[in-house]
Amino acid sequence: MAAHRKPRQSPLGGHTARTAVTLALAGAATAAGFDGVGHAEPQLTPAQVKAKVDRLYQEAETATQKYDGAKDKAGAAQRRLKSLQDEAARQEGELNSARDALGATAAAQYRDGGIDPAWQLALSSDPDRYLDDAAFAERVGDRQAAAVSRVRGQLRGVEQLHDAARVELTSLRSRLAELKRQKTTINGKLDEARRLLDRLSPQQRAAATADGADAGDGSGPGPGGTGRASRSASDGRDTLTPGRVAAPDARAAAAVAYAYSKLGSPYVWGATGPDAFDCSGLAQAAYRSAGVSIPRTTYAQINAGRRVSRSELEPGDLVFFYSGISHVGIYIGNGQMIHAPNPSAPVRIAPVDEMPFAGAARVV
Repeated sequence: MAAHRKPRQSPLGGHTARTAVTLALAGAATAAGFDGVGHAEPQLTPAQVKAKVDRLYQEAETATQKYDGAKDKAGAAQRRLKSLQDEAARQEGELNSARDALGATAAAQYRDGGIDPAWQLALSSDPDRYLDDAAFAERVGDRQAAAVSRVRGQLRGVEQLHDAARVELTSLRSRLAELKRQKTTINGKLDEARRLLDRLSPQQRAAATADGADAGDGSGPGPGGTGRASRSASDGRDTLTPGRVAAPDARAAAAVAYAYSKLGSPYVWGATGPDAFDCSGLAQAAYRSAGVSIPRTTYAQINAGRRVSRSELEPGDLVFFYSGISHVGIYIGNGQMIHAPNPSAPVRIAPVDEMPFAGAARVV
């Protein structure tokens, strides 16, 4: 009987094995396609990289302004919280002193035994003096009642301060959370822009990050140049000479002179100087050096002074760009401005028309 038993077949033998191998190879090829060329990002031209990087920088600048605003508000909330805490501590000290005084009075009354006034009069060896003392004690009692009322008022005041401090602390935590969110957004945009630029050759990268006036050879104020060469593009008028700016106000001239002195300084988001700036940080620092306080963010700075049209621009005016008012420069005349562009370029001179103009404000 054993001789007629069918031989045991391998589960991968013959045609089945060939089919399995074919499927495995096809699967491997498919997987390789997904992991490799099939999912590789398309090769972008330098012009496409520039357009994408410009968009990323603009989005990062918008997030930077939100970060600057949240940071400003967080700082204000921190100061208000400290002020509330200091005032609460001061009032708690006064409250404790008043409580101690009331406690001493109450203890003295307890030691006197609280004898009925009629018996004290009957037993007194000097009724006239007793009556004088009783009247004094009544006045003391009135003052004690007033002291108790004051203590109760102080206690309510301290509780209100603690409530206000709790509200301010909640606000501060919200601002700090907003800072964290905007910081994550900014870093993500800048990291993506950096990865795109890293794909380019040095010459292509210089062209992609240069301003519109000199993108052809990279020799101007972009990363491929000095950051100061665009001064030579002027017609030699005094409006472009540091220290001799034909501004309508001495403070505006001082702000422009400060901006000139910072040409070549690096862009760092959130920075307000003295060695690095973001766009609104440069504007704020320039006017601070001239003794003028302006807000921290672009969307607040545009309302810091009188609005002026593009045809009315004079040196010292703040010029704003993009529909969201996310970028600012300091006008220096002859269609030029000084601004902090983005992380790939230092503080430099650039034409006002290199970005979509959104408005202008005359601070002084």
